Amino acid sequence: MSFGTPAGTRGGRQPSGRFAVWMNKLMAKRLRRKGGGKFMGMDALVLTTLGRKTGAERSTPVAWFPGGDGTYLIVASAAGAASNPAWYHNIAANPDRVRIDVGGRTLEVTAEQLHGADRDHAWHQITTTAPRFAGYQEKTDREIPVIRLTPRSS
Repeated sequence: MSFGTPAGTRGGRQPSGRFAVWMNKLMAKRLRRKGGGKFMGMDALVLTTLGRKTGAERSTPVAWFPGGDGTYLIVASAAGAASNPAWYHNIAANPDRVRIDVGGRTLEVTAEQLHGADRDHAWHQITTTAPRFAGYQEKTDREIPVIRLTPRSS
């Protein structure tokens, strides 16, 4: 489970600021209340990680795609920004301390970054389903990470 995708040197503007924080909180609350749903036309879940510096829980709504065998695929696109989103660094620091809210359930998951043929296969599936991610990749020179979330048995 290696996490180590470096930041790029170019990219789009990563959503940030008070408005983005407010929208993320609002969307996370809505997804939890409704037991899931859509975000920007895609299936969404609430990803909860531990802050790598603070140890505080951080929740973020993210799009997800089926990964097979009951797994979930998420993409650390940051809308094509040059740097990875904060939640990516939190997962990298604590891949076994991740939780998701999806489909009205809360699941403890283990995160694994995909590489090589596994990433290529998942990336093709993701960009076929949601072409906007291919556009995000065009904006940046970093390889956008794809993360597989595997539910842990209770």
